[in-house]
Amino acid sequence: MSKLYRHNAPFKLESGEVLPSLEIAYDTFGELNEAKDNVIWVCHALTANSDVADWWPHTVEQGKFLDPERYFIVCANFLGSHYGTTSPLTVNPATGKKWYYDFPRITVRDMVACHQLLAKELGIERVKLLIGSSIGGFQCMEWAIMEPEFMENLALIATTTYSEPWAAAFNESQRMAIRLDPSWGEERDDAGLDGMAVARSIALISYRGGAAYNATQQELSNPLEASFDRRAHSYQQYQGEKLRRRFNALSYYRLSEAVDSHNIARGRGTIAEALSRIKARTLVVAISSDILFPVEAHTPLREHIADVEYHLIESEFGHDGFLVEHEKLNTIIQKFINR
Repeated sequence: MSKLYRHNAPFKLESGEVLPSLEIAYDTFGELNEAKDNVIWVCHALTANSDVADWWPHTVEQGKFLDPERYFIVCANFLGSHYGTTSPLTVNPATGKKWYYDFPRITVRDMVACHQLLAKELGIERVKLLIGSSIGGFQCMEWAIMEPEFMENLALIATTTYSEPWAAAFNESQRMAIRLDPSWGEERDDAGLDGMAVARSIALISYRGGAAYNATQQELSNPLEASFDRRAHSYQQYQGEKLRRRFNALSYYRLSEAVDSHNIARGRGTIAEALSRIKARTLVVAISSDILFPVEAHTPLREHIADVEYHLIESEFGHDGFLVEHEKLNTIIQKFINR
């Protein structure tokens, strides 16, 4: 059961807009030791939640890199998400009604500012490891630049310094699908869900890529007649429906915009200058078949972070490799932490 931190004070967003108050859902695993030097903070990806054990298989286990017997593990649901933190479905205390479409645009830096409030509330001044994949990596990067002394070690997995046009094009295609849903614009919790299901099927193509689809969605037999129903069709429908049952389109829309806003160089000069602010010992991991944040997107991280270790995981599962290849990832991260 997630815990809830209520911040009963105005929270100013990077845009200048103000949320009258905040609620931040978070989960913890293990125990904080007396020296307070065993904290691992996990920043989650787009539609995940604060319960790391729920979405990152075989990581929050004894002997793994998120070992609750050794570490105090914290993960906060980020701003705008559907899983307990202030979002479009939260009641705006200024109006007494849910935010819905009035929920302001947010950035990754806004998400990190919320994490910083929670860390202060929990009395955590420094963590042994800050780790995140995908948009979780965006948050980690921003945090390491905004507060360089907060983390001893930093792990950036399948991520990038800014959202390139390729990723932004996928996101806009998804938002187009949501906007075409006839219920979009209505003040209902379930507005836009059919459109979001289509959006998710678009996203899955970028998460997996051709090699993964061709390896996992081949037909099971050689048909005698032309077949118009393919395994890949049912897979796309299943993935869209799966998200439809657990998420909401208003959060999905705002979060995709937050992804597009990501650029660590914004207001900081060049990417190299921004990355030079990172003081933590840093691990960078890329996935060989990732078409969303390809191997070359990790080059600036390798070149401009002072103390960096780089690994390439060979996988046919694309961007989702950070979820699927947990054994390879565990070996890399354990060696990095313990060295």
